[in-house]
Amino acid sequence: MALKRITGSWFDFYHPNPYEGDCWNSVTQRFTEADWELKLAEMAEAGMDTLVLLNVALHGKAFYPSAIWSHRWDTVCPDPLEAVLKAGDKLGLTIYVGNGFYTTPIMGSLSTSGETTQLRFDFARELAARYGHHASFAGWYLPVEAAIFTHFPDHYIAYANEMSGFLRKLGPEKVLIAPYGTRSITGDDRFVSQLRSLDVDYIAYQDEIGVDRTTFEAVDATFAKLREAHDRAGIPLWSDLEVFRFAGKVLHPGPFERVRRQLEILSKYSDKVLCYQYLGMMNKPGSPVHAGHESSVRLYEDYRAFLRDNGLWDTAGQAGTERKG
Repeated sequence: MALKRITGSWFDFYHPNPYEGDCWNSVTQRFTEADWELKLAEMAEAGMDTLVLLNVALHGKAFYPSAIWSHRWDTVCPDPLEAVLKAGDKLGLTIYVGNGFYTTPIMGSLSTSGETTQLRFDFARELAARYGHHASFAGWYLPVEAAIFTHFPDHYIAYANEMSGFLRKLGPEKVLIAPYGTRSITGDDRFVSQLRSLDVDYIAYQDEIGVDRTTFEAVDATFAKLREAHDRAGIPLWSDLEVFRFAGKVLHPGPFERVRRQLEILSKYSDKVLCYQYLGMMNKPGSPVHAGHESSVRLYEDYRAFLRDNGLWDTAGQAGTERKG
């Protein structure tokens, strides 16, 4: 079994769930354009070549100068989306831009039906026209997570396929989703048929360890079934390693011994391992753009030492790269 690095991560301008992002929300709101470039460079140095932006608007306010919603989030950077895409161009990163969370509540029934408002089309058109020239804007992310219960909800598949067809015509053409309920997957013929019918490029399944809904043994068994199902369907298998833990309602970095075990399991089955998420959960020691709990430095150091011990941190002091999505 070849051990894999974590080569992708989600990130956000402001975390959508109440309390969960309390360790970094106020910090990222104060980031300048230069700060965002530093933070993305730090993530790239740690081996992240693929980033997933959770959302571009939230609760009736946009994070960029939008003609659709006049209300803006109060960020120091006048256009955080331009800042991260510009930095991504410079760093050679692949960024999936979130198209969703335009309605409230942000989850609930949306996880089985998908979003139905016109906003999902209006924002996509505006994003493609305004930012489509960026080389780093390589794909779209549907942030409304599919709620799997043994199988994908049929209504969600219809939603994902409708959105993918629309987004591919706008460009860029790649589409990523990240479902939950992973522990319930059967991997049977119906599930394989659903995979073949899903018009998306990448599915990054949440391992559900951070939310404390499963065990290491169950993750191993589940991803073994996923590997077989994805091989039968002929599509890549990505994973979403949850590096966090809950401290009450707030996300804190998980212990590295747990993260190490997660990575060892997911490496056996995944074509690519992403994490939720570097931002807030890891920080390079002495980072001028520290965002997150103080224990995030320890997780970064432990992870870096682990990579070095396994020959996955090159002599330049940087995690190696692998094929990007």
